[in-house]
Amino acid sequence: MGVDLRQVVAGILTITMFVMLGQMLHRDYFDSLQEKAQGDAHDIEFEGSRVSVKDSLVGALEGSKGPWMDDNNDLNPCWPTLLSDEAVSSKGYVTFSLTNGPEYHISQITDAVMVAKHLGATLVLPDIRGSKPGDERNFEDIYDADKLIKSLEKVIKVVKQLPEEVSLRDMAIIKVPTRVTEDYIKENIDPIFKSKGNIRVATYFPSVNLRKSSQDGETDPVACLAMFGSLELQPELNAVVESMVERLRTHSRKLGDRFIAVDLRIDLLEKKHCHSTGVVGSKTCYNAQEIALFLRKLGFAGDTTIYLTQPRWDSSLDILKDIFPKTFTKEAIFPASKKSKYLESESSEYENVIDFYISSRSDVFVPAISGLFYANIVGKRIALGKPQVLVPAEISETSGLATDFISPYISKKNHLAYSCFC
Repeated sequence: MGVDLRQVVAGILTITMFVMLGQMLHRDYFDSLQEKAQGDAHDIEFEGSRVSVKDSLVGALEGSKGPWMDDNNDLNPCWPTLLSDEAVSSKGYVTFSLTNGPEYHISQITDAVMVAKHLGATLVLPDIRGSKPGDERNFEDIYDADKLIKSLEKVIKVVKQLPEEVSLRDMAIIKVPTRVTEDYIKENIDPIFKSKGNIRVATYFPSVNLRKSSQDGETDPVACLAMFGSLELQPELNAVVESMVERLRTHSRKLGDRFIAVDLRIDLLEKKHCHSTGVVGSKTCYNAQEIALFLRKLGFAGDTTIYLTQPRWDSSLDILKDIFPKTFTKEAIFPASKKSKYLESESSEYENVIDFYISSRSDVFVPAISGLFYANIVGKRIALGKPQVLVPAEISETSGLATDFISPYISKKNHLAYSCFC
């Protein structure tokens, strides 16, 4: 009688899991105490994740199977009462592009709206540019243009296209730091705008830190509206995401329709090398095996449903599926009728956006990779009342409490989103 080697491996892992963890991770550490102040979206590091949860931010679900927690819908948008009733003026145009994926789009939209608002200019809907040359899409291919225009109508005027008489070639191109302020706009951008009449802005990231700063004072309500109240998926793409979420919940009927989303991408793991940050129990990223052991030590059952952001299945993920058989990448749960349009296209932009919104709506989010994707998912989840974001770390004991690994953005309430919700 033949022996299934994968079953043998799974059995050994189950029996010797804790020993393996100690052997495998004894020299690997995860989090730094500070996020890096510069770099691209994948340079941001986790803060120390082993912190206590206070003020009843989250609560365990009674009688549930595993360490699942309640959603928290106590927060509401602060900005509606803070927005002024000033008439929207319009003198000249501000143009821009969305680039590098949805985690960047949020900041780029916010900064462009802030610039247009404080210049009294009309904002032109952006195009969307992928990482490959020639990979360009209309805003309406991914996002809901009418929703954005309607949501901002009391703040700025938004048009879908530039008038024919306005030439892009005559526009001054201005680099704008993310989280741009009214003072910065008046001092550095307004003189150029008055001289040129129309400008094109490009957001750059001197810092990818999304923590609140006590030096910033109150966040501009216009920025809050742009960041959390303007950008939604266009109806067809949103329906695809909803279908995939429902499919994942269908696999989790015995666990109350709950599932975990894990941001784990093989190409990024290979680039980052998951090096130590110098803080005990912390490093910059985790592989599939380490994530599986982390979740099992927290008490998630073997029949837990897991969604991975990895584009296609890779053999390195097999060990995760051995421990959690209901582990899926998007091609396994994608609506068949939409695959040719969204999954089999040459552009990865659709897939990145789908990953972002599924990770925002999952019951638990686990960022196996540090980066701006993680930071902006946290902001989105705060807005949606879904605080269970578990930052991986070495668990030296035989088991751990999920509440010890809640993202510091949430446990310390220091994410920028907490300036916009109250």
